[in-house]
Amino acid sequence: MKVPTRRQAIRDILVFQLKLFVDGFRDLLLSPISLIVGLLGVLADRQRPARAFHDVLEWGKRSERWINLFGALPRRRQLSASMAASRFKDMDDIVNDLERRIIEEHEQGHLSNKAKDTVDRSLSALHDAFRRSGRNRRDDGGIQ
Repeated sequence: MKVPTRRQAIRDILVFQLKLFVDGFRDLLLSPISLIVGLLGVLADRQRPARAFHDVLEWGKRSERWINLFGALPRRRQLSASMAASRFKDMDDIVNDLERRIIEEHEQGHLSNKAKDTVDRSLSALHDAFRRSGRNRRDDGGIQ
């Protein structure tokens, strides 16, 4: 497997954080919705009390696949037929599409080189700070 570059690693970290936020927000919504729908189903639908609740669970399962929280890992699963037919199979596809568009804009000269240079300098400074921090811990013989 190809070893990711520093830029790819940072991208993966940022995308993972975005996905954690979306996943958490989904869970925040799903908890009260599932409880309300489940209770209403039990109280109001005598023939199929869990039908609406199971619909909510199915939506949750589909959203979990779509978010694909750990998508930075190599893909080892087959997509379902319905997901394969969609333009965006999961959140990774949206991020990749957005990234592709930004790169295209930059290559066409629509994005500022100054902005790119600023990001590159910031990343280098952050990398140097982490490297110095690790060297200081080893020099002191322990963790500070």
